[in-house]
Parts: sequence; C-alpha cells; structure tokens
Amino acid sequence: MGAGHGHRLHFHAHSPIHRAPAHLKIVALVVFMLVVVATPRQAYAVFAVEAAALVGVVLLSRVPAPYLAKRMVIEVPFAVFAVLVPFVAYGPRIDVLGVSVSEPGLLAAGALLIKGTLGVLASLTLAATTEPQDVLRGLERLRMPDLIVQIMGFMIRYLDVVTAELARMMVAMRSRGCEPRSPKHWPTLARAMGSLFIRSYERGERVHLAMLSRGYDGRLP
Repeated sequence: MGAGHGHRLHFHAHSPIHRAPAHLKIVALVVFMLVVVATPRQAYAVFAVEAAALVGVVLLSRVPAPYLAKRMVIEVPFAVFAVLVPFVAYGPRIDVLGVSVSEPGLLAAGALLIKGTLGVLASLTLAATTEPQDVLRGLERLRMPDLIVQIMGFMIRYLDVVTAELARMMVAMRSRGCEPRSPKHWPTLARAMGSLFIRSYERGERVHLAMLSRGYDGRLP
C-alpha cells in the first residue's frame, strides 16, 4: 500500500516548483509562515504582499486553483472560530450590518482568518508539489530526528490502509441499516471508531515486532 499513498494531495506536473529540492521548499514554507505569524494584525498592506507572493508561487507551480480550493475545506473549523470571536470578545463595540460586535475581536478575527488562509494555502501548495517520500527525505537532509521522520513515514504509508478499513466499516454499517451521519446512530459510530483505533494500535504493535525481528535498532536497515 505504500506506492500510491501520496495521491490525495500531490498534483503531478513538471513546474519549477515541483522540481525544486524538497528541503528548500520546507525551509521556504517555515520562513514564510514565521513572517506571516509575525505580521501585525493591522498591517493589511503586508498581508497583501504576502498573499501576492503566495499566489505567484501557486501560478508558477501550475496547480489548478480548483484543486487547491477543494482542499481548503480543512480551514472551515478555524473560519467558524474566527467568525465567533467578535461576538464573544471584550472591548469597545461597533455595529457591523446592524449587529454589535467587539472591535478588538473583529480585528483579531480578521487577522486570524488571513493568517490561517495563507498558512493552509502555503501548506497545500507544498503538498501538491512535493511527493510525500521527497518531503521525508527533505526532513532528513534538514537533520530532523530519525524517529520523528520514521513515525511520519509510517503514518503516510498506513494512512490508506486505515482509511480503506474505515470505508469497509461504513459499508458494513449501512448494509445493516445504520446511517453513520444520523445522530441516533452516533453511539454505534463511536464504538466503530474505538474498534478502528484498537485495530490500528494492534497493527502497529505487529509491525514493530516484525521490524525488531529483522534487526531494527532505532534506525531502519
């Protein structure tokens, strides 16, 4: 199952961004995120420059905008939190569309949404232009601890295995008249998730024992 584990995020192309060394792209992402996080929340001109630079990288990478937009859905929980901040924060109140909200909360929510969007888009661009195994090799070149790289490698390798098992469990539940999305069946879904966690944990134990029996001593042979 390790051959196609990167297909969900990686977009196959031959752009200069795709050909760039993975370790350089990782460093660029970290530096970009540090700059974004350090940007004052009212420095909208700086945010505009950062967004323009990121859009330029996306265009250069030749990754279609719809491809990235569909995967931006991961930001929805953060966006919901940002929308709620002006209503629960303290400070002077202002009216926005006839609704009284906190002015400091509104500024904080805007900055949170902008920084979160830039961060998610930059991360998705890295994932879309870099194969997972190249990311791991890039981390190794950056002297990331071997154990962390190994854990990430196994996580990527077995992600498809676990998600395929989850899909089979969902099919089995529906064939027995249980709709996982229905609130009345959530207890059954919770038990299924617990069973999946135990199976995954036991699989990890078996894989670890197999590695030890083949001479694993903290480093992969």
